[in-house]
Amino acid sequence: MSYDIFVQDLPPGATKIEDIPATFKPAPLGRRSEIIRQIEKVVPTAEFSNPAWGCIRGDDWSIEVNIGTSDECFGFALHVRGGDEAFGVVAAILQAMNLRALDPQAGGFFVANAAALESFRKWRAYRDQVAGDGQQPTD
Repeated sequence: MSYDIFVQDLPPGATKIEDIPATFKPAPLGRRSEIIRQIEKVVPTAEFSNPAWGCIRGDDWSIEVNIGTSDECFGFALHVRGGDEAFGVVAAILQAMNLRALDPQAGGFFVANAAALESFRKWRAYRDQVAGDGQQPTD
């Protein structure tokens, strides 16, 4: 079970999902190889032996990066598991790439602030309760 963040082109003025016009068509983010290169600049240990599905690992966390198989990338997903540091890595990637993302668990846009981190912690507590023993793999 992962905390999922969906990265795509989003309207600049939108601050909540309801602000996205029904007619909005996201622009491509760039080539998949460029997306990978930018992520690797932020996290040099990111592993993309499979360019469609990368992995970033920390001591007690992991982030799977689902970019897909198309050369032109219209979006990608970050599947987050583990400790709070993973949340900071997501924020660093988005900031470095000047991108925004949707955070369905928090009910809107991903925002790297105390409230969003609390949402991540609540989700993690729920996941641990549902999983039973609280021991979740980090990959």
